[in-house]
Order: sequence, then structure tokens, then C-alpha cells
Amino acid sequence: MYRSITLEEDIALKQVIASRHGDEASCQRFNWRDSLETEHRAPIPEIIVTRAAGEVEFSLADVADTIGEALTDLLLSRKEQEDRIYNDENRNFVTGVAFSVAKSLMQQVQRGGAIKLSQNDLYLLIEKALIENDAHDVAKSLVFTRSYQKNGEIVVSEDLHLMPVRLIRRNGNVVPWSETKIETAVRKAFLDLRKDPEPAMRIAHGVTQRVRAGDSAFVHIEDVQDLVEEELGRQGQFEVMRAYMSYRIQRAEARKLHQAESAEDPNQDSMVVVTRENGQSDFWDGTELKKRIRFSMIGLDLCLSEEEIELELRRSIGSEISEVELQRTVILNAKSLIERDADFAKFAARILLSYIYEEVLDWSIQQDGIAALKAAHQEQFKRYLKHGAAIKRISPELLERFDLDRLADAFDPSADLDFDYLGIQTLYDRYLIVDKTAAKPRRIETPQFFWMRVAMGLFKAEEHNREEWVVRLYQLYKGRRFCSSTPTLFNSGTLHSQLSSCYLYKVDDSIESIMLRGISENAFLSKWAGGLGGSWTSVRGTGAYIQGTNGESQGVIPFLKLHNDQLVAVNQGGKRRGSGCAYLESWHNDIEDFLELRVNTGDERRRTHDMNTANWIPDLFMKRMESRQDWTLLRANECPDLHGLYGKAFEQRYLEYEAMAAEGKIWSRRLPAIELWKKMLKMLFETGHPWITFKDPCNLRSPQDHVGVIHSSNLCTEITLNTSDEETAVCNLGSVVLDTHVTKDGMLDHEMLRETITVAIRALDNVIDINFYPTDAACTANSRHRPIGLGVMGLQNALFKKDLSFASEEAVNFNDEFMEAVAYYAYGASSDLAAERGTYSTYRGSKWDRGILPQDSLDILEDERGEEVTVPRGGKMDWRPVRDKILKHGMRNSNVLAIAPTATISNIMGTTPCIEPNYKNLFVKSNLSGDFTVLNRQLVQDLKKESLWTSDMLDQLKYFDGELRDIDEIPDQLKQKHLTVFGIDFRFIVDAASRRQKWIDQSQSVNLFLAEPDMKALSHMYRHAWRAGLKTTYYLRTLQASNIEKATVQVKKDDVPQEGASEREIYTPEEQHACSIEAMMNGGECEACQ
Repeated sequence: MYRSITLEEDIALKQVIASRHGDEASCQRFNWRDSLETEHRAPIPEIIVTRAAGEVEFSLADVADTIGEALTDLLLSRKEQEDRIYNDENRNFVTGVAFSVAKSLMQQVQRGGAIKLSQNDLYLLIEKALIENDAHDVAKSLVFTRSYQKNGEIVVSEDLHLMPVRLIRRNGNVVPWSETKIETAVRKAFLDLRKDPEPAMRIAHGVTQRVRAGDSAFVHIEDVQDLVEEELGRQGQFEVMRAYMSYRIQRAEARKLHQAESAEDPNQDSMVVVTRENGQSDFWDGTELKKRIRFSMIGLDLCLSEEEIELELRRSIGSEISEVELQRTVILNAKSLIERDADFAKFAARILLSYIYEEVLDWSIQQDGIAALKAAHQEQFKRYLKHGAAIKRISPELLERFDLDRLADAFDPSADLDFDYLGIQTLYDRYLIVDKTAAKPRRIETPQFFWMRVAMGLFKAEEHNREEWVVRLYQLYKGRRFCSSTPTLFNSGTLHSQLSSCYLYKVDDSIESIMLRGISENAFLSKWAGGLGGSWTSVRGTGAYIQGTNGESQGVIPFLKLHNDQLVAVNQGGKRRGSGCAYLESWHNDIEDFLELRVNTGDERRRTHDMNTANWIPDLFMKRMESRQDWTLLRANECPDLHGLYGKAFEQRYLEYEAMAAEGKIWSRRLPAIELWKKMLKMLFETGHPWITFKDPCNLRSPQDHVGVIHSSNLCTEITLNTSDEETAVCNLGSVVLDTHVTKDGMLDHEMLRETITVAIRALDNVIDINFYPTDAACTANSRHRPIGLGVMGLQNALFKKDLSFASEEAVNFNDEFMEAVAYYAYGASSDLAAERGTYSTYRGSKWDRGILPQDSLDILEDERGEEVTVPRGGKMDWRPVRDKILKHGMRNSNVLAIAPTATISNIMGTTPCIEPNYKNLFVKSNLSGDFTVLNRQLVQDLKKESLWTSDMLDQLKYFDGELRDIDEIPDQLKQKHLTVFGIDFRFIVDAASRRQKWIDQSQSVNLFLAEPDMKALSHMYRHAWRAGLKTTYYLRTLQASNIEKATVQVKKDDVPQEGASEREIYTPEEQHACSIEAMMNGGECEACQ
């Protein structure tokens, strides 16, 4: 919209601005504010302007100076004499534009009360006023000046652009206009009526056009909602319009009620009558609340004082209240503070902890105080174990096999101070043992009792130094250095020792195998265990000849439907819904039907909505796809050995079958490989399935290539173990908390890491011998090969400690560094166990035995593939001691490392999930325990260092859904450091995964992220993953799914109907541990693995 000026004038203007504003002494030449009458120079308290240094009242004098300086720069660039700049004409011009700005703002004050806007918003308003006064060149001078002040140079787009409109929210804050948010609200209105939300985009665009066509730079939220109603009517959406109007009325009434309650809320200086559970009433003066607050504030940097916090926690406490409601109100009030400051997450956790202590222990914060907590744990430890054994929730072995006094001496309740609210609430709801034998169920465990019970269960069969090993593992747990998987945490030390996380099976081409292995045994595994992953490739495809009946096969799809229904039917009392994944190799003639198993259209008898699916892709397919060659589909019964081959052997045999097909000896169908690849990607984007996994890297790099074949991965794609007709593979999981092992100066603490991994490997190995196995095939496989899966979590937090952006080469290199160290100590620890306890039974002939470590097998993959695997070789550590140790003692475990998803246990540990980037910097995480505000603590600390953490900054974080890109005040360096998942180029995620995969003998759950629905980008992403040597990938998460379905995120918005905010489903207590496909697709939690 700026008037064109000549190139010479443009250059001259930039030179003047750089010269004047680079020299502070020569910057302010004229006192333009003197153009205003004295009474007009006073600040206006109804209008607040936020700046980096804080908040100030609006000053018309400052506006006059800003306009005058822009005019001065322009006239100096045109060689105007200085005595002709500060003249009456120009002073009147400056005054007139300044009053135009003030008039616009005061209109909004009269419309909706006090307002708050940023310095950037004020500049935009001045710019608009200049343009309305036909001073485009002065406006351009202002834009140049702002650019120079912000960047140290003048960087301004020459493209024409519309003047931005700003939105005034109900609290008076001014935020940028967002058409997307209008669309989101309208889409929600359509979805609430179960209507297709497709018109929402047109409605939002129409509202935006009408707002921009107006003459105001600001528009109030109520006016916007009026325009939405009008636009719905204009476009014929009358039913939605009525529903939208009704919703607005309801929200208005709710706001009035809330305001009334707030106005009536007393300061609670008087006594409150509390009714106890036994019916007795007494006075409550808040003394114990003060003690809880002081305990909860220990070591925290909070933005509120103790008195302010007490006032917040007393909200909604009336003159009479039950003891249960008092506790609930205090906890919820503490929880509501989390969004104000990240440290309130720990504060709220400690409030809840204080009540847990009182529920479990014979202890009171009022009478005993915090100092008595350790003694209370020590004194009541035996009583806890005896009671747990009496109600059959704890194994009596724990009472019989240990020196309990020695273990009790190790208790350290102060470690509980590190819990955040999400972690302790998750632990309380799902993991702590509940006594249901009394009239009122109650927890019998504190967090420290819980950690000790799990550690005791894992070392109960230890022959020597039993208590020492228990204490060492307990210290890892309570110190947030390592955490076992959810099944282990649930059941260790109880009467039911089902401790394994996942099972892998293979179905052969017979009705017996299909019904026994694929259905019956899977039912037993579903009943007792975690996630299932299985290969169905051997089952003959549609149209294949069946000799026994002289008929034709219906293919694998009907049996997969049967398996899907079995997973629903046998679900461990509602705890394990949908925890299975079927794999099919890409040459199977039912592959195209397999790709469509999760779509919502078509024959429901050929759909499996409760089961995950995954492609098992050979390298030959990828090479033919890249070279745009044809691909041949075959029937499994006519090429029965093909599924068990990989690498060059597979390629040779596949070519032989293609030749046989060309001669008409076997059935086949040819199609362009690229077309099948496109269909894979299309289904992946539309349904999240089937996942992309690669057969050859899994097998060629497997340590166990001498005794079998990997036919599939597991439910979460991190386990790669051999399966056969007599072996169902089992894996026991646990994860190192990576960020705990990074020092304050950003270095890996190798001594701590070595100790952590030594204890963790021993604990995981012990699981194999004390575990409950639902089937003989599972027991056989685990006893023969003894695989375990040690992983990591907290990568994002570790990068924060190192002050690195996830999207950086330094971060990619750090992935290489830490994974090498984890592998170094893990493989060494397994070899040490072999020296003590012996090798696993099939060790001889393995890659370990042949002197080939996982990092060496990259060259094998490259040779067999015939193409470069783009992973830098080598590392930083001296591997000779580990190689010598393995050569001498062997290995205790066939497989040692696997990085599993850790959504649930990372919550407990208070770290970031697995190896993933930060999802958002502020969001509300919904799981089956409730809604939890998650605020990036490191971001808050960084903003505090810059003096930028204010209530306005919090409002902007909420408004922009936790994204920093559009918040002008935040420095670019912090924006880069705190990039969230959809702002990170996929190459950084894939390259980091490939560096880790170099050292890992199994695989990793690697989620990939795509912001825009771009098939080309999707193809490049997965092809890059293949070339980089990844074995498997997990979910494809898209911005579309995350924003529309919002299974785990519901960021607070203005009081407008919000998209995806459907009525909350009610879950039974048994469903609290469920594994939900829909939740996993959108970033939720799956306890089948961790």
C-alpha cells in the first residue's frame, strides 16, 4: 500500500536512518511532543502498552515523537533544510496524525473498557493512521526505522501487503488477527451438529474480508462473533447460525455467573466449618494450608508470594465444606496456577503429595511436619508390606527375602520434591496399589514405597548382595535416572509377575496356525500382556488354490478382521483396547486391500478399525520405486520361502519367481512400484496406517541372523526379534532418563551413565527369569535368547540443558554421542553379566560371537543393498575394551537396546517423551487421568532471564497455541531453541534417528511429522529415512490431525466455540490403563510398551 518512491530516494532514506539511529546522540533532533497542548501529553491509564522492559501507560506525546522522527528522517533524506522541518505545517501534521491514533484507541476503550496492546501493535496503528492521512512515504520511513531498531539493518519486504487488523479480546488484550482461529471456531460449530465442516473455511474467509474492508485497525471479539453469525446466514447455514447464537448466549451467562462468584469470593480470613468423614465438624483456620504452601514452595522461583498463593488456594472455599471437598478444592486451585509459571507444576505436585502422605502414612503435616516424613516411611514400611500381602496385592516373598530395616534406611522422601503435577497425578491414579477391601478404597503406597516395591520385586531372586542391588535400583528410580516399563511398574513385587511389554508372533499358511497362533494364543497374550506385533505375510492371498477343499482362498483380510475383533473381545477388563499390529510384506497380492484396512468407507467386513497395520518393505521395492520400475505381486503359497529371505538372497529368489510368473507357472500381477508407493503414502496420510518399516535393515543388522529371521516388528516398531512357528518373541523394556545424565555445563556424565546402565541391564535381565509367560512359545523364545530393550527418554530436555535447538547439526551430533555412550556401557554390562551368569543359549554363531557389533553392520547393509547408507561411521569412544570383553565372556542377552515410546513413564519421570521434539510450549494434555496444563519450564526460565515473562507473554502463548513464531518480543535465538515438532525440518529428525540407529541392535519408535499435506514432501521424508538406514518408523503425525482431532491438546482460547472440543467421554477405573489407537495417532499415550 506504500506509494512508490524512486530507488535513489529509497537508498537515501535508508542511509539517513542508519546514520541517525546508529548514533544515539544525533537521533532526537526536535521535540515533537511540544506540538501538543500540555493537557494532551499526560499518560492515559485506560490504555496499556507492553514493551520488553515492562508495561507503560499510553502516551500521546510518545506517539507524536515517533511520527515526528519518521517525518524528520524522510525530509533529511530529501535534503530539506533543518529550519524548514520543525515548522508549523509539519507540527500540525504530526499533531493531527497523533490525534487520529488516540481517537481510534479511545473508541475501543469506550466500546469494551481498558485495553492492552504491544509496542508493535501501536506502531502498526500509527502506520495505518499515516496511510489514512495520505502520508505513505512517512509510513515507509517509520517501517524502515522499526526494522533498523530490531535487526540492526533495514530488511523490509517490497511486496504490497494489507494493513493488519488487530483483535481486542474480552480481557482488553490486543492480538493479531487470525483467520485460522475463526475457521476453528466455526468448524467446531459444524462438528457439534455432526455436519460436514468444509464450509468453515469460506465462512472464516468471508468474515476476514469484511473486517479488512472496514476502516478500523481494531475489532472487538464481540463484533467478530456478530460477523460470524451474519456470514453464516449469508451463506445459508441457518441451523449452524442458530446453534452458534445459542452457544454465545450460554457462554455469556456463564461469564456473568463466574464474575458474580469471583465478586463474592471472600478472603477467607474467618473460620471455616469442615465436616470430617466420620460426620464430626470442627473449625478450620487454614494453618495446615499455610504449612502445605511452605512445603510446596521449597526451592521454587514462583511469580506469586506466599500470601497471594494462599488467597488463590482458598478460592471457592465456603463457610461450610466437607473434608473431601476441601482437599479437592485446594488441589484443583493449585493445579490452576500451573499456567502462570512453570514452577507451579512442582508446587501443585507437592500439594497433592502432602495429601497422599496423609492418606498412606500415620502422619499429619499439621502435627508432625515435613521433618518427620523420613521417619514415618521407615517406621511404617513393614506394616505396608504386611498389609499388602494380607490383601493379596503384594507378594509375601518381599517380607521373607529381604532385610527390611536395611532397605528402610535408604528411604529419601525429599526426592518426591522433583515430581511435577502430571507425574504425581499419573502415579496416584494408575500405579500406586489401592486397597479395595475396606468400605472406602485407599492407596497403601507413597511414591517411595512404590519405587522400593518395584525394585524388590526385580531383585527378589538375586543370590548375592540382594539388598544392595535393590537400593541401587531404588536410587535410580527416585533420582529420575531410569524407569522400567509400565507392565513392570504395575506388577513387580505383586502376586502376578507379568512384567514384559510386548510380544512378536508369526502366522503360517495353515488354518491351524491362523486359529492357534493368530487368534487363540494372541487372546492369551492380550489377556495378560502388552502389545502384539505379528507377521501375516505367509497366509495365502485372495484367489489362491486350497488343495484340501479344492477351493479358492479368501485371502488374509478376513482373518485380520477376526484378529481385530479378538483384540476388542479379549481386552483385560478394558485395559488393553486395540493393542495389536499386523505386518504384511509389499509383494503379497492382498497388499492393496491391506492398505485400506483403516479407511472409514467400503465394506465394514473388510475393515479393522481397532488394529494397527504396518508395511514390511524389502529394499528391492524401494530401489524399483526410485528407478520407476515395475513391481510384481505374488501369492504367498506359491513362493513360500520368499518371506524368510532378505538382502541379495531375496533379490535373487524374487527375480526367479518373476521369471516363473512370466512363463505362466505361478500367478502374478505387475504394477508400477511408484504407484504402490503413492498408495502407501496416501493411506498413511489419510489414516495414519500402515506404518513404513524396512525388512532388510532389520535382518541384515540383526545379531541373531544365524538362528532365524525377523518377520515383523512389534506394536510400537522398536523391537526387531526373530519369530517362528515355535517362538513368540518377548521383550522387556526400560528407559534411561537422558537429561539427568547431562551436567549443568552440557556434558554427558559418563560415570553416572555407567552406573545407571549397569543396574538397569541387570534388572531387565532378571525380568526374564521371574516373568509370567502366557504361552509356551513366549517362554521358549525368551529363555533361549534373553533379549531386553534398554532405551532413552528426555532427549528434548537434554538439548535444552545443552542450549541446542533440535533443528541443528550440533543436536544431530549429540544424538550420535549419547547413543554411542549408552551402547558402550549397555553392551559391556551385558557381557559382564555373561561372565557372571553365562551367555544366552544361542550365542555361538551370532554377530556378537563373530566380532560384529551393531555399528559394524552398517557396512553389511550397504554391501547387500548395493547403495550407500548415508550415515557417518565411527564414534568418540575406544571400543577395544568392550570388543575384548565380548570376545572373552560373550553376551548375556541376544539383544540389548531398543528405544520405545515413553509417554506415560516420561510423565512420571518429569521429562520429555522418548526421542521426540517438544510438542508445544504450552498446551493442555488430556489423558484418562484428566486434563493437565503443560508449560515448557525451560522456556519460562529463558524468558525470565530476558525479563520477558509477563502476564501478557502468557496470554500471547495461549493465543498462539504455544508457538513462538508470531510473538515479536521473543528473540530469534529463543525461537530457534524452542522450535516445536511441526517447525523442525524432517531431515533433522531422520538424521538424528540414523545416528542413534548406528549403535542400536534393535530399533526405535520414530514418529515423523508433517505440517502441510504434501505428497512429494512425504515421499522425500520416507525415502530419506530408508537411505539413512532406519529400520522402522512409527506414526506419521500431521498438523491437520493434531489441530482437528485434538485427542491430546485443547489449548485455551477466547470464549468462542472451539474446534474439537467434544463432550468428554467417561471411563471406568478399569479403562484407566487402556491403549487407544485414536489417542496414539494424535500424540496420546500407550501403555502397551511404556
